[in-house]
Amino acid sequence: MKNIFLFLLMGCTLAACSKPAGPQVVAHRGYWKAEGAAQNSIASLLAAGRIGAYGSEFDVNLTADGILVVNHDFTYHGYKIYDTPFEVLHNDTLRLSNGELIPTLDEYLEASLQYPEMKLVFELKSEGDPAYEALAVPGSVEAIKKYGVEDRVEFISFSLSACVEFAKLMPKCRVEYLGEEELAPTELKKMGISGIDYYYPVFDKHPEWIQEAHDLGMIVNAWTVNQEEDIVRMLQLGVDHITTNEPELAQRLIAAFEKSKK
Repeated sequence: MKNIFLFLLMGCTLAACSKPAGPQVVAHRGYWKAEGAAQNSIASLLAAGRIGAYGSEFDVNLTADGILVVNHDFTYHGYKIYDTPFEVLHNDTLRLSNGELIPTLDEYLEASLQYPEMKLVFELKSEGDPAYEALAVPGSVEAIKKYGVEDRVEFISFSLSACVEFAKLMPKCRVEYLGEEELAPTELKKMGISGIDYYYPVFDKHPEWIQEAHDLGMIVNAWTVNQEEDIVRMLQLGVDHITTNEPELAQRLIAAFEKSKK
């Protein structure tokens, strides 16, 4: 095994050195490995805030009766969320692993007010259904404006059409494409999309996209990066954000990486 901190001391790429703020950590589905938390739970959101994460990523689905809920999968306890009324999903017999009920987007955004400095990395789950997105995208925007968190939200989605629509409706918010198909930054920039948010091996294959994105004023995020050697390699390549299930590990590695540049 290579010595991680020796590797950190090797220096950094020009792309990484040119960004004064340094890389940032996004807790994937919140800091769900914290005691008492579960993926996409209110507890995981608050745990991400407590450790000072740059952002907490979460997933949003739409129920059959138009309620936005926070859950990663399209299904919840065997029910397809889009085909199921909210009251069926939100009851005492169906709970997250930490005992919470499935959170509504309203509940999640309200809880986020406890950590006003933390970004809310909002992933809309979509299978590319125009009818679904016609409800889910405006509903999401309405909820965000209701809680006054427009300056904190960063939209991400595998749906290119949803990304384009978010960019139109909320031009001051950062919108990053997750890459159902891998598109170069120049292609996305033309659509009004302001960032690339790709599975980290994509950047091993296309490291030139990082500098290309930066030259266009776009942000670069790598997901879901959990192993030390992979986190370090992404830092060396010059990504801006690390989305991870190990946010405290990533924070330590970033601190060492930044120290090594001084």
